[in-house]
Amino acid sequence: MLNLLRNLTLRQLQIFAAAAQYESFARAAEVLHLTQPAVSMQIKQLEEAIELALFERIGRRIALTEAGATLSHHAKRILGDIKDAENAMRALASADGGTVSIGLVSTARYFVPRQISRYAERHPKVDIHFSIAERDTLLRQLQDNAIDLAVMGRPSVELDAHCEPLAYNPHVIAASTSHPFVDAARFDLHELRHDTFLMREPASDTAAVANEMFQQHLFKPARTLALDSHETVKQAVVAGMGVSLLPLHTLRLELLAREIAILHVNGTPIDRVWHVVHMNAKQLSPACAAFRRFLIEKTGAWLEGQFADLTPTAQVASPFVQT
Repeated sequence: MLNLLRNLTLRQLQIFAAAAQYESFARAAEVLHLTQPAVSMQIKQLEEAIELALFERIGRRIALTEAGATLSHHAKRILGDIKDAENAMRALASADGGTVSIGLVSTARYFVPRQISRYAERHPKVDIHFSIAERDTLLRQLQDNAIDLAVMGRPSVELDAHCEPLAYNPHVIAASTSHPFVDAARFDLHELRHDTFLMREPASDTAAVANEMFQQHLFKPARTLALDSHETVKQAVVAGMGVSLLPLHTLRLELLAREIAILHVNGTPIDRVWHVVHMNAKQLSPACAAFRRFLIEKTGAWLEGQFADLTPTAQVASPFVQT
């Protein structure tokens, strides 16, 4: 019978996790400042200890076996817990040191990095890492303890997590500046029945909001076109290929350049909320707790100020602005 506690070392777990992440012994060796033979030897010893193959070779690359994928899942959690312990010890005296990792859905990239920069100016010893991924990936990373916090629009009701409202997230209908309804004061969504609606992929939050709008208005577009990113959607809108329901916070540069206009459709802007999420079981380090508090207290007011002069819809007071 296997006895991992007796046979497995923390160094082997670190080496295995790096090899699993990069799917390359050479890359793992480079990141860990080891030689490739040293990495190969440690992986071989680990496989001998557990009596299972962890990697298989496919051409010139390696891939995880089923056993490797299972161990990788647990390794992420173990190393994440060790990182938590290290951060807690390092930051016992103050919240001005340590590391924070935060994951963002793609639309949050338009404002959260600026908040990270603002915080870093005040707390230069806090090391904040951020990554961008799909919502489902962020939820898995939270569960695996691979990230401390996540910013997203739709928190999961199934996840045992704490979700705090962060900022007002209005969705508006964007069109090219040559659209015939640009100067219309107010009109019904059905007036756009002949337009092509440019959509994000079905799994995205933005597509979910658009489909909910269609259902509420008993509306069916003449044509929809799914695109792979907000940047692609915006360029298609600028080119006059169609209209799109988009988060207002993704449009600042295009509004400043007067490349995109907001159509005043009845029922818009559609009110949604940004959330900052962490697992209930997660013991936030002092640095992480302080950064989370900064996001909650400062983001709403900052976003409102960024859009106050660009569109009348953004002048509505956010319920999350701290006074």
